[in-house]
Amino acid sequence: IGWQFFFVTEGEYVEITSITKEQSGEYECISSNDVSAPDVRMLQVTVNYPPFISKARSTRTAVGQRGVLQCEASAVPVAAFEWYKEDRKLFNGLNGVKIENKGNHSMLIFFNVSEEDYGNYTCVAMNKMGNTNASIILYGKRCPCLEPTGPGTINDVSRASLSQPSSLCLLVTLIVLYLLKF
Repeated sequence: IGWQFFFVTEGEYVEITSITKEQSGEYECISSNDVSAPDVRMLQVTVNYPPFISKARSTRTAVGQRGVLQCEASAVPVAAFEWYKEDRKLFNGLNGVKIENKGNHSMLIFFNVSEEDYGNYTCVAMNKMGNTNASIILYGKRCPCLEPTGPGTINDVSRASLSQPSSLCLLVTLIVLYLLKF
């Protein structure tokens, strides 16, 4: 890409203001004076920026199964990750969960999902430039409101009175489906 920066400076360092992360990359540096031929060197420009979460998806997992919540963040320097359930920080190896961080990707792994594990989790990505977070929901494999309610019906939600648990389940399902669009 044809970005060019022209600077006249003395010393080893050059500060470039208003540079964007898209302008990171390899550049050719030419220094010249009236005494000798120009000196040409290649240099790598790294632009630091705070994390932004590029992937965070809620997931369905049945009780007793292995469950995985994933979070991916782009950042320079690379982001560190933390996981929370409500306001409680989660730690690797405690309460049947494992946290695996590899580069820009973090996974919260449940070895044996229980009813208590269902709920809202927060993935926090941070580096020295800042931090960001995303909410991710772990929810059950099946929801009673999605079950057939009679012979030949797929889902009889047209009844005038829905039971409170089914209405709540339908609301949760609609919220999750809305969140999965992002």
